[in-house]
Amino acid sequence: MSAVLRVVLDQVVSPTDADLAMASRELARALVASAPSGCEVAAIVPSGADVAGTVEGAVPGLASLARMPLARRELAASWQLGVAPGVGGGMIHSPTLLAPLVKHDRVHDHDQTVVTLWDLDAWERPGELHRAAVTWHKAMLKRAVKHADAVVVPTHAAASRLAELGAFGDRIRVISGAAPAGFRVPTDEVGRRRALTVPDGCVVMSGSSAPSAGLAAGFAAIAAAGTDLPVVVLDAPEGDEPAVLDLAAAAGVAQQRVHVRGALEDADRAAVLGAAVALVAPSELTAFPWRVVEALAVGVPVVAAESESHREVVLDGGVVGDIAPGLAEVLGSTAAVERYAVLAGDRGRAFSWLGAAERVWQLHADL
Repeated sequence: MSAVLRVVLDQVVSPTDADLAMASRELARALVASAPSGCEVAAIVPSGADVAGTVEGAVPGLASLARMPLARRELAASWQLGVAPGVGGGMIHSPTLLAPLVKHDRVHDHDQTVVTLWDLDAWERPGELHRAAVTWHKAMLKRAVKHADAVVVPTHAAASRLAELGAFGDRIRVISGAAPAGFRVPTDEVGRRRALTVPDGCVVMSGSSAPSAGLAAGFAAIAAAGTDLPVVVLDAPEGDEPAVLDLAAAAGVAQQRVHVRGALEDADRAAVLGAAVALVAPSELTAFPWRVVEALAVGVPVVAAESESHREVVLDGGVVGDIAPGLAEVLGSTAAVERYAVLAGDRGRAFSWLGAAERVWQLHADL
């Protein structure tokens, strides 16, 4: 009889966050590809239109699909209250915090539930989020303290911070994320950038006008570094462009140099990074820095603000600390850009979803 790892794939069916959807899809694919002998992967999903087709198209090779009677929003509310009828037991792994965190018997029934936290935004920037989202995350973490057999976080920095938020003991595990599998600059990069009206030779940042994103500090550092290169800001929420441009102007960066774009598809992001001479990561949050990892994956020099998460992720693959002198150092010469590009590419190879999946399988075996 096969051992079945049941993965919660709500983000594949009804995505609420592009990075969580990517992480769920890529981890599930890697779990299927790396399944040990005698093991297989199944999915737990909310109800919705053509759920089977959506999931099977995103994650081929699943052994089965358990469709819950509720749509994602209602399912999240139900599981928040500890009401999880029809889920069943076994080994359950969620790439997010959404999981049926209820009382179970790991010793006798071999049931186990593992959840994942990619950021601690509900605790570090609650004022920038919808109150309902903050309430949900905090309630689910309380349920995780009681019922999760393990909580996965992407960095040791996040593990240390999470340990302060709940009595998890030795249940916290560190398993990093990665760029999407096969993430590389596409062959049609020039055409993609032309369609996006993104210039070559740019400095890239990611975020919104919210204070925690650090764009004000990023623009100030770009101005202080003395560069007149164009700046591309990715992942700006809809309608946020004027506020981002105001931050640039206040920092002394001419608005005509700044190109603000929203969330892009993987290939479009890779095309933008293909034109970048550096990625600046100004946020100091504990959140996993997805764009930093993507920049490393394609060999773009990284200059990141001082934070434990950045030091752990970037390591020796870029510059972490005061952004202005770091950026000036990286952009000081063509040779410097090329050297930091090589360092970034070397560091980028440390992250892979296959490696993450292998550690997930080992985690459930240890439990």
